[in-house]
Amino acid sequence: MSHPLTQADIDREIAELHRLAGESDHPARDFLPYRSSVLRHPKQPLVALKDPDAAELSGPVFGVTDVSPFDADLTRQRLGEPLGERITVQGRVLDRAGRPVRGQLVEVWQANASGRYLHQRDDHPAPLDPNFAGVGRCLTDDDGRYTFTTIKPGAYPWRNHVNAWRPAHIHFSVFGTAFTQRLVTQMYFPGDPLFRHDPVLNSVTDERARQRLVAAYDHDLSVPEWSLGYRWDIVLDGPAATWTEDGR
Repeated sequence: MSHPLTQADIDREIAELHRLAGESDHPARDFLPYRSSVLRHPKQPLVALKDPDAAELSGPVFGVTDVSPFDADLTRQRLGEPLGERITVQGRVLDRAGRPVRGQLVEVWQANASGRYLHQRDDHPAPLDPNFAGVGRCLTDDDGRYTFTTIKPGAYPWRNHVNAWRPAHIHFSVFGTAFTQRLVTQMYFPGDPLFRHDPVLNSVTDERARQRLVAAYDHDLSVPEWSLGYRWDIVLDGPAATWTEDGR
């Protein structure tokens, strides 16, 4: 009879895998402490498309008129005020040379302040917030800058192992110039005590790459009597690239 993994088991596995991995940003897609990756990672070779243009034609599209300035304020999408700590998250989307990437569609989605997603498969017994949907989007400006106003998400249990909790995080998507270029990653908050216990974050075996996923508190970005400010840049490629969920 198998026994559920404990946090001590997970910590030992993560420490050993980090020791073996060295400085590799991307671990094997079946990162053992992250149990669902073992079940769902690709096991067959990639299939080359005979007509790449066909994928572009059948993929989602968007236009500038489809993105409203109100989409970037997740606290004003419903009739009432959402519960929780209001925050402003701002950053720039940059290429490997530090140049701004303009006109990029940046999407976010997250749990509410209680650590629950507005999703039918989220059965965590924490309260839903009728005034918080947890999704937003915007286009980067001429400096490659994005800005979101939202609520700091709560931690939540995820049943990966005994007493498993995900640190507070916001999911980010950068669209690219076509849907097939879309990149997805996660932004974390500084000083979270759950970092060392989280197999998702720790699947990034390079410590420097993990730190690039953590936003910085920016007091100048905080709005008096309104919100705390966090700054987080997204670098698309190169040695300082933001880690993305590549093929996971």
